[in-house]
Parts: sequence; C-alpha cells; structure tokens
Amino acid sequence: MIRQIGVAALLALSACSQSGEFSPDGLPGRAVSAAEDVDGLVVGHRLMEAGEYELAMRAYYRSMGEQGPSVDALSALGSANLRLGRLGQAEQMLRRAIEFDPDFVPAINNLGVVMVEREDWGQAAHLFRTAFALDSGRSEEIRENLRLALANLENSGYTDENNDNFALVRRGNGRFLLLATP
Repeated sequence: MIRQIGVAALLALSACSQSGEFSPDGLPGRAVSAAEDVDGLVVGHRLMEAGEYELAMRAYYRSMGEQGPSVDALSALGSANLRLGRLGQAEQMLRRAIEFDPDFVPAINNLGVVMVEREDWGQAAHLFRTAFALDSGRSEEIRENLRLALANLENSGYTDENNDNFALVRRGNGRFLLLATP
C-alpha cells in the first residue's frame, strides 16, 4: 500500500513538472498567484484595524484596479484619508461613494465626521440625521455623532447678547463699515 501511494505521488509530481504549475485545487494546470487569492478590500480593512492607513490605501487602490470602483472601496479610501487627516481627499472619496449608493450609511456617517473636523456643524448634523434614519437608529456611534453635531450646532456662539453690539454705517459710494456700539 505504501508503494502505491509513492507511485501515485511520483506520477502527480511528474505531471506537475511537465506543466510547471498547479491549479487552485492542487492539480496540474494554471497557477494562481497570492495576489489573486486575496481581496484588496479585506486586506485594507485589516490594515486599517492595525493602524496602517497608508498601506490600507494601497490595498484599496489595488482592489479598485482589479474590480473597478465600488461604494465599498471609495468609502474605505475616504476613511483612510480621514484617519490620515487629509480632509479634502476624504471628502472627495466619500462624496463619490455616496454618488454610487446614496443610502450607504458608513460613507454618509464618515462624511459627517469630515464635516465635524471642519466644524461645519449644520452639514454634519444633516449627514448624521440621514445616516441615523437610514440605519433606523441601530448604531450607537451614529447616534452619538448626531448628538455631538446637534449640541455644537445649538452652541455655535451666536446669541442675542453678542449680536446687538454692532451697527452697519454707510460711508460714501456703496461702502459700509461695521462698528461696535456701546
């Protein structure tokens, strides 16, 4: 019996040596590279969890190169840019993701986070409300983001007390001057 297994192994090896490649099922045929076996999105997500945002971006771009742009890849790129503090690039990628799928909650939420970073409380509150509604209020993170944006929107620093101390004075041909009043 051992001799039969040895003979079968030799036959398999000789067949492989003729083509020089193995197929995914272990039989002689077309070889599959490691890059084809691994999804770039999965690799990127794992790198994000590890705090390797630049490497994650490379994996996301590779995924887009292989599979074309998708809402997942664009949203992931936006998230990586956000983690790196690249707010302009993050906003651009997240808006493109939302164009692909206007109901994609992670992209809407992360775009709201970009607006919070820019202190655009009105836009952030709108985005978080949308994400909260689409998510049916299940995500604690979105609920907390919405609460934060609404609190900052209400406390924007403009009250009746500090809006009364100015007067607009006309100075000649279409020129105006804003003066503080006692």
